[in-house]
Amino acid sequence: MGCVNGKCCLRRRYRGSHSQNPSSSRHANSSRCQIITDPTTLGSTLVPSHGLLLQYSALSHRGHYPDSPDRENQDSFIITTELLSNPNLHLFGVFDGHGAFGTECARFVRDRLPEVLCSDSVTLIADPAKAFHEAFLTVNSELHANPDIDDSMSGTTAIVVLVYGDMLYVANVGDSRAVAGVLCGDDSVKVEDLSSDQTPFREDEKERVQKCGARVLTAGQVEAAAAAAIDGTHIPETEATECTSSEADEGDPPRLWVRDGMYPGTAFTRSVGDLTAEGIGVVADPEVRAIRISPSHIFFALASDGVFEFLSSQGVVDMVSKFSDPREACTEIVSESYRLWLEHESRTDDITIIVVHIQDSSESGSLESHQVIQTKIKDERFAIQKHPEASSEMNSCFPLSDPGKEHSLSCVTPSPAGTVS
Repeated sequence: MGCVNGKCCLRRRYRGSHSQNPSSSRHANSSRCQIITDPTTLGSTLVPSHGLLLQYSALSHRGHYPDSPDRENQDSFIITTELLSNPNLHLFGVFDGHGAFGTECARFVRDRLPEVLCSDSVTLIADPAKAFHEAFLTVNSELHANPDIDDSMSGTTAIVVLVYGDMLYVANVGDSRAVAGVLCGDDSVKVEDLSSDQTPFREDEKERVQKCGARVLTAGQVEAAAAAAIDGTHIPETEATECTSSEADEGDPPRLWVRDGMYPGTAFTRSVGDLTAEGIGVVADPEVRAIRISPSHIFFALASDGVFEFLSSQGVVDMVSKFSDPREACTEIVSESYRLWLEHESRTDDITIIVVHIQDSSESGSLESHQVIQTKIKDERFAIQKHPEASSEMNSCFPLSDPGKEHSLSCVTPSPAGTVS
């Protein structure tokens, strides 16, 4: 859910990105990162330090906007394996842009964040949480300074998972989300939230932005206050700042506004970009969580709020747990999210998800499966290098006739020197 002037402006009943161009992307790798678009592609990478095998896939679907049929997908994602040429260091990220320059903001952060993280390899290895804080703030400053992107009323959320050995470092700004599936003794799979949405629904975030001067009102409340001001009617501030659950359920969530204006209207309290909203407390400093991977952790997923608008965290985990293949899980979740949107609305948000299965690489068949996948990846990468025009067909996905979907593994290339054992 973005700013009131972006894709989020349409009213939503409940509370719960872009077309990527690989030829123009910059990454933290010395060689150009290839993005595979074959919907049958499954990516995998090893974490040899702890005997883990990660199998992953990603799917992004452009939103359905009846009034803007050619609107770009403002979501973006990245999967980069072996950061710093370290086989135990892998990055997964989803970025949900919003506003007139939301696509550009999401792309910029997608491309620059891995580069900035890797530019200080000592900090990344010694203190990943600190590296995340510094990298997010640096990229935010760079985005503000970029003359080609007006981020005054545009920006992006970000949910990023760094796999480092047997640790997950999860950094987020905004309302994109990461969850893990935990296998229980009764063979059920329970959710473990890896992030917490940063919105005015959180009292701590609401109080923080209010101390920075933000008014926290629903769109209906701010419109009523503006009308009352014209009529000379006074609405007590305490009354105006109360958002009832019924208002939120009717698609009018609390948003952030400047003291004497009807902008920016952000429905989140942290993001990258959103220069105007910074003045009322919207910050790019992420919340970072560290989670040790246990034998009970069987997968994790990260997605934009296009998924979590109607699906709960447990609902997503339930769906992923039905499939041994992350490709099928991605397709099912995106399809169900899309269906739920159209069941309740006349449009859909952009929808993006990455699913990563965690396996014991010593288990019978795991390494063989990894080798088969890697051979397929090499064959497909050779095909793209031989036929460069294929790499621009980013929207060929299931169903292949729908140009709004992209289903790919992303960024499976080695990084520059800086290997740490």
